[in-house]
Amino acid sequence: MGIDASSQIILASGRAAGVSVEHVLTKISMFSRQETKVHLPPNTKALKDICIVPGGLAVFASLGKKLSLFSMITNNVVLQYDLPAPGWSCSGVQNGAGHMYGASHIYAGLQNGMLLVFDTRQTKAPLHSLTGLSTHPVHTIHAVVDCSGSMKVISASSIGPCIWDVDGGENRPNLLTGTENQGVCISLACAPPSSDLVVATFRPKVELSGDGTSSQVAISQSPTLSSSGKLGSHALMRRTSSTSFVKEQICNGSVSELRMSKSAIIPCSGNSQHLFAYGDESLHGVRTWQLPSFQSFADLMPHRRPILDLRFAESSGGEKYLGCLSEEKLQVFRVIDH
Repeated sequence: MGIDASSQIILASGRAAGVSVEHVLTKISMFSRQETKVHLPPNTKALKDICIVPGGLAVFASLGKKLSLFSMITNNVVLQYDLPAPGWSCSGVQNGAGHMYGASHIYAGLQNGMLLVFDTRQTKAPLHSLTGLSTHPVHTIHAVVDCSGSMKVISASSIGPCIWDVDGGENRPNLLTGTENQGVCISLACAPPSSDLVVATFRPKVELSGDGTSSQVAISQSPTLSSSGKLGSHALMRRTSSTSFVKEQICNGSVSELRMSKSAIIPCSGNSQHLFAYGDESLHGVRTWQLPSFQSFADLMPHRRPILDLRFAESSGGEKYLGCLSEEKLQVFRVIDH
């Protein structure tokens, strides 16, 4: 799912009803509750990630090896790039980031561990094709601007969170220190827009009994839902320089044994602490904690099925929303600072 907070539009992807394997996009107005079904090009296949970018546009990464730019005004795909591998994640420069490239640069994380950089003013090949530290899927990416004004991409695959210097031309990312032996990284949340705080979520590694090699790659790509959670951990890291983070605090939580998850950091104004939100597996709903203490804050209305996606969005006027999606329903909450 994706939330355009300024236009108050929600996008949710899913499979079409019936026996068809076609995937459709549902566009929902938060004002009128009106729903519009958008049929995507047949080669798009399942969407793995949705990112809202300025100008009434959304970016999709999909298993059909496509990175698509979608107009929420015309309800059409206006630009589509071919990818060398299935797309797992996408990101772009958010409103208010103030970067010199504006909204023209978008990013795709691939199933083979690569990160691709595109300029939407060029319609053919990517600007940069960057090789990751592993061939595991890049399941989360956040395009951010650091304290020096340079563009960075913070990503996560099962080996852990990484930071990429997409401005400086470095071809390989750096693994965030302190996360090497935490387990399998299944989620990554950033505090917008500078990402001075990040929370990475881990589950224990699963080892094969024979040669001791990890079975996590096959497990992580399975779409099957697990009905029981596993004890995992959320690690809070704080930026100490443009490319360095230090681990500050760890909190335990119930995580999926099979799925990669989504999480979010909700920035709060004034003297309020930021909140960390996660789709807790035992709750089947969103659980929130205060940062940096990880003190429990609130559990939101639970679902009957596990949370599959979770998004935070803030409008140019400061209105904040937190949305979550399961097979059963979609919820959007208004976030009010106190």
